[in-house]
Amino acid sequence: MIVAFSVTPIGSGEDVGDAVAEAVRVVRASGLPNRTDSMFTTVEGEWDEVMDVVRRATDAVRAASSRVSLVLKADIRAGVTDGMTAKVESVERRLADTAKS
Repeated sequence: MIVAFSVTPIGSGEDVGDAVAEAVRVVRASGLPNRTDSMFTTVEGEWDEVMDVVRRATDAVRAASSRVSLVLKADIRAGVTDGMTAKVESVERRLADTAKS
């Protein structure tokens, strides 16, 4: 499965970078394929391992704030590996094909 999630402390002001960095640190230490952009962190693996990482990342933010917001989107598809890369490559191929036309 691929999960894109965002976890943010609530009530701790506008600068949430330190708490978010702790969440990303948890994800990167997990060893699972992952990517972080300006809005979400995406992680790929089996259900139990991915959800464990999301829980631990959320707990890392909760250490800085008693209230957090968690937004999560999941793509659950059996038999797919390296979906984070394959899905993007598929779109890029299509864009390249239409550019040639």
